[in-house]
Amino acid sequence: MPRLADKVVWVTGGGSGIGEAAAIALAGEGAAIVLTGRREAPLEDVAGWIRGTGGTAHVQPGDLTDPAAVRRIGEFINREIGRLDILLNNAGININDRHWDKLTPENAQLMIAGNLAAAAQCVTVALPIMRLRQDGLIIHTASMAGRFIGGFPGPLYTAAKHGIVAMSHSINMQECVNGIRSCVFLPGEVATAILDKRPNPVSPEERARMVQPQDCADLILYIALLPPRLVMNEVMLSPTWNRGYVAAIEKLSSL
Repeated sequence: MPRLADKVVWVTGGGSGIGEAAAIALAGEGAAIVLTGRREAPLEDVAGWIRGTGGTAHVQPGDLTDPAAVRRIGEFINREIGRLDILLNNAGININDRHWDKLTPENAQLMIAGNLAAAAQCVTVALPIMRLRQDGLIIHTASMAGRFIGGFPGPLYTAAKHGIVAMSHSINMQECVNGIRSCVFLPGEVATAILDKRPNPVSPEERARMVQPQDCADLILYIALLPPRLVMNEVMLSPTWNRGYVAAIEKLSSL
């Protein structure tokens, strides 16, 4: 019997990258998937793949920076499905003009809204549904930028991901009495489309050395299958060929 049979998983950012790979992996263990993202067409593609293998998928597109859209999706899950076992809080954004000399009030707001506020809003609608069953798991895709402060992710991406880390731990502090667990996942560089938003291009050779979406999906599935008595509070996954470490080694060798 599939290990997630009868479970319902809401995957945000489910149309590509980590979200797509995780949705397919979770569906492969029998979970019904609710897919959310801004663009409907990629969500339908993922849903079609899941349905084609005998699984269940619901497409609920929406801009998660809009509280009304988050409420609508939460109401759909509660009304039409009646339960929510796992929220994979995966949606996020980055921009090319990410540093202080390029940031404006508008794109500063965009970065915080897309990387922190949207995730928090999803939590607020997921928790009441989970509390009804006194059970639930929330997995947040953050970033190693949520633990370490460096240059290339940009200051507001880094600040927002630090906020995600704090938010996840605060959920455990309050919701553990309701059987709800929260895990913050901090991957290093992952070979997804978000790399296209980097100011400097990333070569195919460099992408091949990075963490792959399927690697993330495998870890997310492992977390999802832990028994309810356990919570993996925080976990990192990084490439062996860590470009930050390599740059530091090269700099030292040139001294």
